[in-house]
Amino acid sequence: MDALLEVSGLSLSFGGLKVLNGLDLAVGKGAIASLIGPNGAGKTSVFNCLTGFYRPSSGSIRLAGQRINGLAPHRITRLGMARTFQNLRLFRELSAIENVMAGRHCRTRAGALDAILETPRHRREERAIRAQAERWLAFVGIPEVSEQMAGTLPYGHQRRVEWARALATEPSLLLLDEPGAGLNSAEKAELVGLVRRVRDELDVSVLLIEHDMGLVMQVSEHITVLDYGRKIAEGDAAAVQSDPRVIEAYLGREEDAL
Repeated sequence: MDALLEVSGLSLSFGGLKVLNGLDLAVGKGAIASLIGPNGAGKTSVFNCLTGFYRPSSGSIRLAGQRINGLAPHRITRLGMARTFQNLRLFRELSAIENVMAGRHCRTRAGALDAILETPRHRREERAIRAQAERWLAFVGIPEVSEQMAGTLPYGHQRRVEWARALATEPSLLLLDEPGAGLNSAEKAELVGLVRRVRDELDVSVLLIEHDMGLVMQVSEHITVLDYGRKIAEGDAAAVQSDPRVIEAYLGREEDAL
């Protein structure tokens, strides 16, 4: 499968602390992949490097063949990479549809002057953005909450609003940071179906970080395992589950328990 995301030799340091150390990672076009590892392994730091929130110390990041190292987050979003966050980052005082519209604005063409003067082009574009936002809320299964304040919604619905906002940017690659956090078993089952629909119906590749190994093993076609900022294993669910290095990273060596 052709690679959509190619990461080579990615390293990140804060002072004398090396957070990532020579990471190689690839996500194929049309793939559902996961990045796992114990707490502190460097998973969210990888996402922050990919999306421009952190500047890597060294290494290369390419999206659809284009090097994106050092680009600002909004430029990376426009190139086709969107993300959600472990801790929700919604505009709580705005409605659900306004939150999704905020994501869509990265694709607008009308400028600030158009907005100030409320030109016909601006009004047409705002109508189109609202229609797109309604579409994405319907896609994630919550069209009925569009006018409700995001901060008043149940937690599971807030998660879906964040998904809709990310999808509104028209990504080719969607990064999900702990999408199952705070969800009950029924919501997690729906999450698995939604991840697959994003790939199958929208042709969007997915890379997720997740601590729920049942969810990871159920939805992932390829899994990369980090420990102390290094890749220690990769492969399908069966290969990763049986890898002694993965078992050691999660459970520790036998002598450590003595």
